[in-house]
Amino acid sequence: MGHNKILEVEDIIKIYGRGENRTEALKGISFDVLEGEFLGIMGPSGSGKTTLLNSIATMIRVTSGKIRLKGEDICAFKGKEISSYRGKAIGYLFQEFELLDNLTARENIILPLALHGMTGSEAEGMLKKLAWHFGIEEVLDKFPSQMSGGQKQRVAAVRALIGEPGIVLADEPTGALDSRNSKVLMDRLSAVNKEEGKTIVMVTHDANAASYCSRILFIQDGRLFHELRRNVQTETTEGFYERIVTVLSQLGGGSANVL
Repeated sequence: MGHNKILEVEDIIKIYGRGENRTEALKGISFDVLEGEFLGIMGPSGSGKTTLLNSIATMIRVTSGKIRLKGEDICAFKGKEISSYRGKAIGYLFQEFELLDNLTARENIILPLALHGMTGSEAEGMLKKLAWHFGIEEVLDKFPSQMSGGQKQRVAAVRALIGEPGIVLADEPTGALDSRNSKVLMDRLSAVNKEEGKTIVMVTHDANAASYCSRILFIQDGRLFHELRRNVQTETTEGFYERIVTVLSQLGGGSANVL
């Protein structure tokens, strides 16, 4: 893991509405993400974790504060800069896959690249490597309707990674998957993080998925509540899982509210 800060989130506040309808979704959150980290973000519903992820993705404009990716303040981006940032600097993995039904897996993966000027041969080389990594070679020429949920999510993961983004943002990537497919996806994402040094920031409510992370931020009521770091040398995912569950039980009045 590098010691370079790839992402710096500085005192971000997000307010929705005015007057009596005013809601403070983020109340001054600050943290850094180092290159090659696998960061998890957890917290009860309504804690602000998705707002936080969407702010980093430039889908939401923060009310105040700064978000820097590789030193550039993305909150200051306008128009073209935003679309180029979304296309090149970040990869986004949604819970609902967001694949286009009338395109094959290969087309779903390669299409976004054409918009951002990656050439065919470059794209094919990357596709080969990632398709192998995620075990989707056999579905490349199939349409989403012909794939299982697990396959769709792995196709979506390849699509998020193929443009060589500096950072991958994942929003509840195991949310629609059963435990076996969740494990396959997390194993593959973890391998890409370890072997390729990909930086991943993942919002999740799933303690199993979170146990693959190297560090977890727990958010409650728009504030940072707690942080856990996994001792990557000595701690197993099982051991980290136990620590995660303990913190979750203290969050939002017991684990029943964490989902």
